[in-house]
Amino acid sequence: MLPDNANRVKVLNYSALILFILLTFMTITFEHHIQLDSFTDNSAEVNTLTALNVLFDSLAKTSNALSKAQLKQAISKGALWLSRDNHTQRLRRVKRALKKGDKLHFYYNEAVLANKAPQAILISDETNYSVWYKPFGMLSQGSKWSDHCTITRFVQQHFTPERAVFIVHRLDKAATGLILIAHTKKAAKAIASMFENRTTNSNSLEKYYQIIVHGNHSVNEQPQVITTEVDGKSAQSTFRCLTYNEIKKQSLIEVKIDSGRKHQIRVHAASIGLPIVGDRLNGIADNTEVLNLQLCAVSLSFICPIMQKQKCFELPGELRPKL
Repeated sequence: MLPDNANRVKVLNYSALILFILLTFMTITFEHHIQLDSFTDNSAEVNTLTALNVLFDSLAKTSNALSKAQLKQAISKGALWLSRDNHTQRLRRVKRALKKGDKLHFYYNEAVLANKAPQAILISDETNYSVWYKPFGMLSQGSKWSDHCTITRFVQQHFTPERAVFIVHRLDKAATGLILIAHTKKAAKAIASMFENRTTNSNSLEKYYQIIVHGNHSVNEQPQVITTEVDGKSAQSTFRCLTYNEIKKQSLIEVKIDSGRKHQIRVHAASIGLPIVGDRLNGIADNTEVLNLQLCAVSLSFICPIMQKQKCFELPGELRPKL
């Protein structure tokens, strides 16, 4: 006798969990660290001591040997770091000459490196900074294992020649929408300060989001101000229902935030009994949920701290959540 739909879902979820566990244990993951102190800068061998050659030769003596092609691919995705003179940064130039005292740090995770980078969309290029649409699954920042799936790396490679990139605010991996990337240290400092001090400065920063939630928000007070604390800190969001779909039993809501706590909108939506569709942290979504997190940053306006002019960026309608 065939199982009913509910049991089929359970069987599929169980099978997916088993597959995930097996793949996790089968994935090649390791760290490798090299201290370069066995040669002098005047030695003849120094000219051949590139990061790629040193790493290749060192790994060949271990059980984690990789081909040069594998190493080049991993390095291009941000898996190699160089420590020199008390400063550590990613190293992408495989032919970079090394010096005595240098340290190489290689972080290899086969599963992480296999991830495909989503495609961001340029909304506006303001020279000192640019505004982008960040899609679902794209990270705001990388890890020691890689940065090839981050908005910063995508933006860096988008421009010719490449520009410096600085993250000044963040969107969760599961969230979508407008994100601003600075291209100079001066711009990064000024814009980051604007976001951090949104409640005390005079830049008139306003951020609006759109979310789709389970339930009917139209019956609540409009607009609805929510002040539930987030992680023990004060937070305020204003919800305004745009429309309610009787068939889906879901509401499209515009959200204005007056503080920037982590997962603030998710927490506030859940606190009034209307969890965001696709929210697997605070909502009712599980592995059977079809839609991704329906939370999107749709509008960003402020007085530019560099040019001292009013700026307003709106996400095109086709990129916004659809109820």
